[in-house]
Amino acid sequence: MKRTINWKRIGIAVIIGILFLAILVKCNQFEKTELISTKGQNYEKAVVTKITRDNRAEDGKRYGTQEVKVKIKSGTLKGKVVTAVNPDGSLFGAECKVGTKVIVIVNQSGKNVSATVYSQDRTMAIYGFVLIFAAVVCAIGGKKGVQAIASLVFAFVCIIYLMFPLIYQGYSAIWLAVIVSVLTTIITLGLLGGFTSKTVSAIIGTTCGVAIAAIAAILFGKAAGITGYNVSDIETLNFVGQNTQIKIGQLLFAGIIISALGAVMDVGMSIASTIQEIHETDPTLSKERLFLSGIHVGRDMMGTMTNTLIFAYVGGSMTTLITNYAYNLPYQQLANSYVMGIEIMQGLSGSLGVVLTVPITAFVAVFLVKRKQKD
Repeated sequence: MKRTINWKRIGIAVIIGILFLAILVKCNQFEKTELISTKGQNYEKAVVTKITRDNRAEDGKRYGTQEVKVKIKSGTLKGKVVTAVNPDGSLFGAECKVGTKVIVIVNQSGKNVSATVYSQDRTMAIYGFVLIFAAVVCAIGGKKGVQAIASLVFAFVCIIYLMFPLIYQGYSAIWLAVIVSVLTTIITLGLLGGFTSKTVSAIIGTTCGVAIAAIAAILFGKAAGITGYNVSDIETLNFVGQNTQIKIGQLLFAGIIISALGAVMDVGMSIASTIQEIHETDPTLSKERLFLSGIHVGRDMMGTMTNTLIFAYVGGSMTTLITNYAYNLPYQQLANSYVMGIEIMQGLSGSLGVVLTVPITAFVAVFLVKRKQKD
């Protein structure tokens, strides 16, 4: 059976896409405040052609700095060979050998050029793993996999080109996080499930769950005396806040909203799909029975999803937690530190959003499928 093309729907999608692109362009039409001067300084790709002075000691370890010759592969100095200093550090420098691809900081003043090895060139490794990830998702997921990648790209576009620019211009980070979450949820679930009653219930449940996570985080912060100014990098953030319109105090809570979105969305869609499937299998089931079925499925998901969030936060703070463990800090000091309080707030508020998404989505899904049955 030949499928007809719905030109009206395509036209609406194109118009919405053009309007969205216009909004993105408008949001990014501003100038950033120069926080540090980078005049005459550029980060360029290069390849090591010669080791002119090594810093390897007899014990096999490197100390001090290494001096190398590098051939610039990008920028205005492309093709030129310059001498570069390779510092021995954990955050800067690289394990240089002839042929090693690196990123160098090039400082140019007139005809004088100096270079410092910043790091190994990881560009191809990043691109390669991204392509492998996309290929695996598309190969296993088929059309759904392609749609999942498209929704992921859309989410990153919203965050980088919509949320960040507006936060920079002084808009509320919390409200922008909520708006981006809703937009991402609509597009992601719409692509994966089509705009059906199932998708609508999942979108409503996800939106409510994310909002609950945000409210829980704010209330926890007020009760525990935690604000967005208690984060570890507050000195840098204060400097940024003094020179821009960014509302620094809201960034912590906006981050909690975004980080909880994935797990909440997963739960919302799973519950809505389950209720839809059960209803189609046995349309005679009552609202109460359908609702309880959704709750029963949700109970199994609560444990795994709350674990997902808790483990994600623990994994992200592993170095801090191990440092605290190694110093054998007293319980009263550890439990009442800002770092620990923030981690607990993030994990519990996100998990609370996941848990309450289950009954909300189940209720909305049952209401929509039963109303559709009456129609």
